[in-house]
Amino acid sequence: MKKTFLIIKVFLTGLLVVVFSQACTDLDEEIYSEVTPDQFFQTEAEFISALGNAYTQLNGYGGSGNIFPLQEVSSDEMVVPTRGQDWDDGGHWRRLHQHTYTYEDPNINGGWTFCYGGISTCNRLIFQFNELGVEGAEEFIAELRALRAMYYYWLVDLYGNVPLVTEFDVPADFAPANNTRQEVYNFIEQELMDTKDLLTKEVGGAAYGRVNYYTAWAVLAKLYLNAGVYTGTPQWDKALAACDTIILSEEYSLAPDYFDNFVADNASSPEFIFAIPYDEVFQQGFNLPMMTLHYLSQNTYNLQAQPWNGFCSLQEFYESYEDTDVRKQSFLVGPQFSSSGERLTDSGAEAGDPDGPPLTFTPEINELGPQAFRQAGARIGKWEFELGATSNLNNDLAVFRYADILLMKAEILFRQGDAGGESLRLVNLLRERAGVAPFTVLTEEDLLAERGREMFAEHTRRSDLIRFGKYNDAWQFKTVDPSPHVNIFPIPRPQIESNRNLTQNPGYAGGTGG
Repeated sequence: MKKTFLIIKVFLTGLLVVVFSQACTDLDEEIYSEVTPDQFFQTEAEFISALGNAYTQLNGYGGSGNIFPLQEVSSDEMVVPTRGQDWDDGGHWRRLHQHTYTYEDPNINGGWTFCYGGISTCNRLIFQFNELGVEGAEEFIAELRALRAMYYYWLVDLYGNVPLVTEFDVPADFAPANNTRQEVYNFIEQELMDTKDLLTKEVGGAAYGRVNYYTAWAVLAKLYLNAGVYTGTPQWDKALAACDTIILSEEYSLAPDYFDNFVADNASSPEFIFAIPYDEVFQQGFNLPMMTLHYLSQNTYNLQAQPWNGFCSLQEFYESYEDTDVRKQSFLVGPQFSSSGERLTDSGAEAGDPDGPPLTFTPEINELGPQAFRQAGARIGKWEFELGATSNLNNDLAVFRYADILLMKAEILFRQGDAGGESLRLVNLLRERAGVAPFTVLTEEDLLAERGREMFAEHTRRSDLIRFGKYNDAWQFKTVDPSPHVNIFPIPRPQIESNRNLTQNPGYAGGTGG
């Protein structure tokens, strides 16, 4: 069923891209000779097909080129060691982890273009729906505005002071200046408050993978949770109300098994508030096995492509899990075997590797680079790798998950003075599912550690560390940051050079803010 829907969606999306690309060149032309409002926008399915392009941009969310590394490799969870000539890439992976990143680094630009690509598509579709004046378009425009607000949430979190662009019919020399972080924050909040009641409250079915009423509240919860960082003024009461809107709806619940959220066929997870419905053929982009597995792991899972031997966890983070914690199975460690049970041997293993040629994933990483051992580092095994998988997974990827909302509420209550009541109960719900003893009292350190263990590799860690005041601390392969300017990324060089009105974030070279 999932794949059939995607086939239809891709076909119709392609049709509308052709039609709408003509519509954008000259609004005075006669452009509706073949597809007109009275011919096409007659059913909900036809509107949904037009929305597909706005969601297609999200496919990059699960890859190695934008938000994932910015949120994870910059944290104490993950690293991409340089193994000889592999993953050197001019040193930008090491700089990302060590917080010495520059405005020239490709992932900095990747996160920016990912978000603005989605915003541009939303702006285009909003403009076209308005121009067509089709009855019944209001709810779909509201959905696009809410999706656009989500893209802006990522931008305000990552870059702080970014341009607010809401129009599509702009002149060729359009060069918007930065808005302040406060202005972007205000825009996101207002857009979501204005649109939320026009969004469907349906969960699953036709609403799956689309922004609904509860998605809007999840973005608001994140926005308010980090309001102290973004604006200097905490908004704990608003954050609590947003979390409670989701919790008290009783539309979501914890999956009985933690890994039900990460299996290949996980679309039925009761925790997914908003998820990207990946498909190895029709909605590609979640290429985790390529990013993390060793070259020889191709034989373990009979993969159709050879992995790249990159992303892995830091030893200290891996060891923060108790051995009885079922979530520790999110990592691949120890001897590795082929799918038929034969011990794998890495003929390229370094002479100094104490494990020798037999392929063994070790939590220990000898160095960040340039000669990190090929086998070093616990690999990311949180999502199921199907036998015979392609380089793109079928697993859907949660952007907002119910367990995160519970942890957010626990943190908010804790910060409001509740260290042993409801906040403790909520955290212990997750520890109970993980098979570890409950906390008897809650500390700030416990909260951050539990967020890490529950939400590992789910694109939250950098933001969490900043909110808890830990992002500038030292950890493995990273010293204490000399300045907190690194808490937001620089405006990328290609953007500075193409837009004369952009001001660089403080502390970085390039542009008038350097």
